[in-house]
Amino acid sequence: MHTMWKGSISFGLVNIPVKLHSATENKDIKLRQLHKECKTPIRYKKTCPECGRDDVENDEIVKGFEYAKGKYVILTDEELEELKEENDDKSVEILDFVQLEEIDPIYFDRSYYLSPNSGGAKAYSLLRKALEDTGKIGVAKITIRSKEHLAVVRVYENTLIMETIHYPDEVRNVGEVPNVPEQEDVGKKELDTAKLLIDQLTAEFDPTQYKDEYRENLEDLIEQKKDGEEVTIPKEPKKQDNVTDLMDALEKSLQKNKKKSTGIKKKSTQKKSTAKKSSEKSTSKKKSSEKKEKKTG
Repeated sequence: MHTMWKGSISFGLVNIPVKLHSATENKDIKLRQLHKECKTPIRYKKTCPECGRDDVENDEIVKGFEYAKGKYVILTDEELEELKEENDDKSVEILDFVQLEEIDPIYFDRSYYLSPNSGGAKAYSLLRKALEDTGKIGVAKITIRSKEHLAVVRVYENTLIMETIHYPDEVRNVGEVPNVPEQEDVGKKELDTAKLLIDQLTAEFDPTQYKDEYRENLEDLIEQKKDGEEVTIPKEPKKQDNVTDLMDALEKSLQKNKKKSTGIKKKSTQKKSTAKKSSEKSTSKKKSSEKKEKKTG
């Protein structure tokens, strides 16, 4: 697993040398833009519409922040480097310990595995055990590639994991979300039916049962075209009925889910019935064989 950062976890006077590894990966299939005529990848030039220049060199480009329409504050490379040096602390500094349930999922950003670096195994195990026993997680600060992040450190399947989280001012105010209805009176029958549907669809979370069907179909299509096979596009599932009545939609959903449940039960019953018949046949053959042996004897 690729190491993307080396540093240490610190809380109080305890210092744990660690390595950081990305815990997730983007599985999106990236498609290149090609020139249709010759299948060559398209290039993008840096241009200046004001000067009419078609190809601006890198040494002619500076960085700027647009604080108003068409107005910029220019920042030099030297100024940005100085800020990086001031903010280049190689540590995950744990500031507080809190309960995981206190942090809303909207704050979570990216996940990273933490592994002990040379000489850090014992302290790593100590922090892991302490977090497990107390049920707490650590709120920390870390600088990755010159950007300071807020993060949490917790235990995930016997491994310490660090998850960057958004700062409060990065989470938009829900009051700005348009067209959210005020509290409305919901009919008891509709609510009871909705709760029943939720009960029917409730299951233990198993991430392995969820798949990116579009990506899998796209991978298959690419392989078919690469191997020169006849291309077959998977048929789209039938569109659901456009039900406008809320109660009607709930009842149809319940009926649909009942059919699925019945189908599963039937299969299970058939399997049990087949197994029972097979067992009875086996017992019958065994008794017949024993009778023959007795007669022979």
